[in-house]
Parts: sequence; C-alpha cells; structure tokens
Amino acid sequence: MWAAPRLALRRCARAAAPAPRAYHGDSVATLGTQPDSSSAIYQENYEQMKALVNQLRERAQNIRLGLHSWNYPSLPVTSCMVMRRSLPVALLQALGECQVDSGGANLPRQAEVFPDRDHFGRIFYNQAVMSSKSIIQIAVVMGSCTAGGAYVPAMADENIIVRKQGTIFLGGPPLVKAATGEEVSAEDLGGADLHCRKSGVSDYYALDDNHALHLARKIVRNLNYQKNMDVTIEPSEDPLFPADELYGIVGANLKRNFDVREVIARIVDGSRFNEFKALYGDTLVTGFARIFGYPVGIVGNNGVLFSESAKKATHFIQLCCQRNIPLLFLQNITGFMVGREYEAEGIAKDGAKMVTAVACANVPKITVIIGGSYGAGNYGMCGRAFSPRFLYLWPNARISVMGGEQAANVLATVAKDQRAREGKQFSSADEATLKEPIIKRFEEEGNPYYSSARLWDDGIIDPVDTRLVLGLSLSAALNAPIQKTNFGILRM
Repeated sequence: MWAAPRLALRRCARAAAPAPRAYHGDSVATLGTQPDSSSAIYQENYEQMKALVNQLRERAQNIRLGLHSWNYPSLPVTSCMVMRRSLPVALLQALGECQVDSGGANLPRQAEVFPDRDHFGRIFYNQAVMSSKSIIQIAVVMGSCTAGGAYVPAMADENIIVRKQGTIFLGGPPLVKAATGEEVSAEDLGGADLHCRKSGVSDYYALDDNHALHLARKIVRNLNYQKNMDVTIEPSEDPLFPADELYGIVGANLKRNFDVREVIARIVDGSRFNEFKALYGDTLVTGFARIFGYPVGIVGNNGVLFSESAKKATHFIQLCCQRNIPLLFLQNITGFMVGREYEAEGIAKDGAKMVTAVACANVPKITVIIGGSYGAGNYGMCGRAFSPRFLYLWPNARISVMGGEQAANVLATVAKDQRAREGKQFSSADEATLKEPIIKRFEEEGNPYYSSARLWDDGIIDPVDTRLVLGLSLSAALNAPIQKTNFGILRM
C-alpha cells in the first residue's frame, strides 16, 4: 500500500543536495536505545498495541468492502474530502482531487446541514474562492451527485464520470416526478452518456472506477505544476531502530510512562535529533531533525507542562518560525500543572505564551496524538482548534477535556460538597452510581474512532506508518509558500 509513496519520497531525497560534511559531534546527536523485548512490560505493550492495530486494519478493510460505515451526525452529506478546512492549500494544489458520491442534503436533518455559515452551501462558496486563487480542483464522479452535490463536479476545473455508475442532476428521479410528473431513470436524467455527449457537464468518460482514477492521474500529469519549497532538503536515511518497536515502547496503557525520545528515534532520519534546551523544562522535549530529508522542529511531551516547559516551547516555536521550519507536535499530555505554588509562579501567563506561539505560527504544523490529549494541553500542543495542517491519531489515543476517572472524581466532589451544604449524606454507593456513567461516557467520547467519525482528525494511523505518513504530509504542506509569522503579545 505504501510502496509507491515511499519510493517517491526517496527519489525526491536522492535528487537533493549532496550530504553535508560529517563532524565528530554528529555521533552524539543520535538518540534511542534498544528496548528489552523480553521484558514483561514490553511484551504486554506490544500485544496491546498490536491488537489495536489489527482492529484498525479490520475496520479499514470492512469500510473498503462496504461492510461498515461511520455515523456523521451533523455534517454535509458530500464526501468531497478536499473541502475539509484542515487540508492545506498544498494538497489542493498538488492533488485537488475529490471522489464525489453525494445524495444532496439529508432531508430529515436539513436543519443541521443546510442553513448555517459552515453548512452545505459553504462547500460551493469554498470551491469558487479556491478557483479564484488558482487552486486546481478535479472531481471524480463515482456515484450519485444530487441537488447541491451536482455543483461539486460542475464547479471543478475538470471532472470525470463513471459510465452507468456516476450521475449528476440538480433533482433526482423522485423529485422530478413529484415536481413535473415526468418519469425518467437516473441514467437518462444525469448519467455519463448524457453529460459527456450532450450537456457538457462532464469532461471525461470512464468505463469503471479504475479507469476513472487513471484518467485523474493523466489530468494531474498535465497540470504543468512545479514545486518550489522554502526549505533545504537532504538525502533521506532510515532510522536506526525498527518502527515496530513502537508497539512495545508505547502500548495501550496511558498510565504507563515512556520517553518520547524513543518515539522520535524511530521516526526521524538516521535517528538524529539535535535537542534544544535538553536540561531545561525537561517534561517537554524540543529539537531539530529531518524526516525523508525535510527539516522539522519537534515538540514532544514527556510529562505535564510546567512554566519552564511552556517558556521553552515558546522560544523553540519562535526559532522554527524565523527559519521557516515546519513543526511536528507529538501529543501525550494530561495538561498544564495546577496548584497554588504553580499559579504563584505564573503558570497561566507562561501557558498563554505557548498557546499564543502555537496559534500564531504560520509554518506548516502537523500533530500526532500518540497517547492522551487532555484539557488545555491539547491546545498548547496544537490540537484541532489550532489548525494544524494535518492531525493524526494512533489507535491507543484518547482525547477529551480530562480523563474519565478525573472527570468522575471532580463531579463526585461537587455533588458531595453540595449534599454536605444541604445536610445530606453522600454514600459510597451514591458516589459509585454517579461515577460509572461518567467514566463510560468519557471512554466512549474519548475513543479515536469517535473522533475520526466526526472529522476531528485526518485519520487513525498504524504507529509503524508514522514516519511515512509524516513524510507525505510534509511534502504536501510544503507545496504552499510559508507565510511570515507575526506573534501576538507575550505577557512577561
């Protein structure tokens, strides 16, 4: 599955400038250790993560076979994924391709998808604006494009329709019959023959899905597009350690600590990592590396965020922005430290510095949630609200305002205090009854599949594929020119 993209990335790296001169100090910059694969913890972690990865592969296969579908509760029905606002202009310029299979608005849920600013109509607005910015859009019609869905291929630069499978019409056969009394088949109303031979709505006639994708590649080949990047590229090198060791290092138990450097060592070129401020704010790891030859500044969690960690992150992000170096956030975070001592030290203003730096950074930002992602830590580490170009989850990830047990304890404390003020008892049984549904709900809503089903991320990935996915993401993001960063006020 990943063979062709991997070859393309390596070919790009081989075409780069010659390798820089090696210095004696380079050997010090490598990181990572060989784990004890015979230890009980490693083996337990490995089996747990392997089981989650197998579940991921099984679900992905079922989706391909049409045996499973996600529930999108209040989103436009169109599946033109290129319109997702998280995708960078780079990917639109390089690929710009949407597989369209839309039935128009979901009538029983029309209030949830039709009238608001970011509802169904915004897709067409975005298409028009993107076209005005010379962003290439190619539509491949493999199914039905009804009502508003018909505008997606009609507004694309070029579109392809599959014979006796794809259809495009503003009103489908049921609506036509209800409105005019005319009875007509879907194929006669808006099939490939009609639109390629008579209406001119479609540009290319495909015999089947594979032929349609072949035609799409031919279109891309004729885009006359040249990639100009704002970064230097060096030859790619494989990490020194096997990627599948990530299973045993991280595992599925979020209460079990691991050193994020061991993750970095299995992602970056040659396992080389120039760590920044290694001895300061050590619950956050920052430093420079390369992935498939592309430069990247990495921010990874090794514990809760303190004032020192936040200030260190702010400094490092400023460096990356000044040098046009993309940022990679590796999230495994419970949040910022709380308590009287830390409030007195200014954790709020130091956390605000970090949040401001992350928000204002205009370099490409990519986030991978490799463990927990809770509370304000999600914001400080470039969660979805901070518009990373791409955001991925590992199958062990959890994302919520706080952990289920913590939420249950907080609400139980509030309930207990309220009962005390009322002069009532709050028994252990009452506490258990209160906590159980809260923990269950947080576990369900913090699940990575719950997130992906609502498009809160760009996909759940096998940890083994992380390096390749990041390489492709960096390549895509670097199609667009990097804009100058202007930081907001940083409270001193």
